[in-house]
Amino acid sequence: MSSLVSLAASLVETESINPGLGVGGSGEGAAAEVVAEWARAAGLEVEIDEAQPGRPNVVVTARGTGGGRTLLLNGHLDTVGVVGMDDPFAARVRDGRLYGRGAYDMKGALAAALVAAAQARDEKLAGDVVVACVTDEELASAGTERLVSVRSADAAIVCEPTDERICTAHKGFAGFQVETRGRAAHRSRPDLGAGAIAARGPVLTRLAELAARLVREPGDELLGPPSAHASLIEGGQEYSSYPERCLLTGERRTLPGETVGDVERELRALVDGTDATAHITFAREPFQIDPSHGLPRQVARAAGESGFFGIAFWTDAALLAEAGIPTVLYGPAGAGAHATEEWVELESLERCSRVYLETARAVCAA
Repeated sequence: MSSLVSLAASLVETESINPGLGVGGSGEGAAAEVVAEWARAAGLEVEIDEAQPGRPNVVVTARGTGGGRTLLLNGHLDTVGVVGMDDPFAARVRDGRLYGRGAYDMKGALAAALVAAAQARDEKLAGDVVVACVTDEELASAGTERLVSVRSADAAIVCEPTDERICTAHKGFAGFQVETRGRAAHRSRPDLGAGAIAARGPVLTRLAELAARLVREPGDELLGPPSAHASLIEGGQEYSSYPERCLLTGERRTLPGETVGDVERELRALVDGTDATAHITFAREPFQIDPSHGLPRQVARAAGESGFFGIAFWTDAALLAEAGIPTVLYGPAGAGAHATEEWVELESLERCSRVYLETARAVCAA
């Protein structure tokens, strides 16, 4: 077993469920210790920085000889939960694949980045190669928010699994809630009651019309059209009463060029002329880098690829880009992110590690 596969397996064997997502999740602390121990043994510099109490980022640096630029390799330590999985932390290697929670999303890629950093140290590049193993990406990205508040870099690769495609764009999102108020009363007294659930009808109709209109739009060349959907609806207090409250939760996926202000205007249109109120609960910007920028071209040369792609899911790349760091996404092939069977292709991990190192040679040159 190679050092890369051994490290990836050790990380998979270490439970690091985001405590905001999974029952019994202990967070990233134990996985951070695995990274720190391996990195110190490899002669790399290690900094432990708590993004939240008890939830550390581990920032590993292959220090250059001086005068070169810094490449940041970013990935997250946390995983989603393991409900329905059979022995999720067994880290089984079979048929060229590593199985287990986090193998694909994204402990395998973190191992590939760390091995690349160790090799960069041995080569004595001019600039630094920094591997940021961050917390909380699966929920609120507190780790990368903390990272960009205290550090910068000249270029970054977010090592999320992209099936070895160079991704230069992804969608953003805005979560929203729409609330309708009624008037509680006994079910036999329609003269006294006003049902908040039935009053939601016009809003739901308008949301369905908005969703249908959005998917008909030309959209982005790499990302396709934007979208909107209703996720949850809850209301009422008991069977025998008119419901006094109904709450709808939904999400709007946004494209580069769309703003939170655009979504707010759509929400106002949803509730216009009704008694409902609407507000955005949490939003993240989309991500995009011009494919003609030097960094995508450097990664393309390292990977032997010429095409660029977009992904629908949100990543910490948006936060790095907002902080002024040119960023692309590139990571391994596999399957099962957030699913009950998850695996990463071992040969793909080796290829990704070589791409990270080759990109470091280009970026970190004097």
